[in-house]
Amino acid sequence: MNIKIYPDPILLKSSSEIKNIDKGLIDLINSMVNTMREAEGIGLAAPQVGVLKRVFVCQDFSDESKETFLTMINPKIIDTEGRVESKEGCLSIPGYYDYVYRAEKIQIEALDINGKSKTYLTDGMQSIVFQHEYDHLDGILFPYRMSQIKRDIFMKKINREFK
Repeated sequence: MNIKIYPDPILLKSSSEIKNIDKGLIDLINSMVNTMREAEGIGLAAPQVGVLKRVFVCQDFSDESKETFLTMINPKIIDTEGRVESKEGCLSIPGYYDYVYRAEKIQIEALDINGKSKTYLTDGMQSIVFQHEYDHLDGILFPYRMSQIKRDIFMKKINREFK
């Protein structure tokens, strides 16, 4: 799969709820995991590969081998706590990184690849990655989490590069 690169307009669109988990969705998820691995990423949302569905995959940071990945279908952030600054990048804005604020801890609910409802209470890198990928499902790129002045400067830089 090809990762969509900013300013591709699909990256700024909201995704649709997934009605059923079928072979097509499972194939999409498996392809997303492979694409994420090949790109040496830690998370990938469906809009980043041109599919406007509410699903993302990411590394499971509780697995020290870094071989386990989580699938989040129709995720919903239930609760947030605290605030933390994190340096983020994005496979859709390659080569650019900056600091944004995120919730320190989140509680998120989603269906897994088998259709089972799961609830995660996370902090640290897992929380940040969940929030970053969740934003993609609503057409929000990480620079939009910056202050207005910082975002304007950042967007001028990447607009020169990618347009």
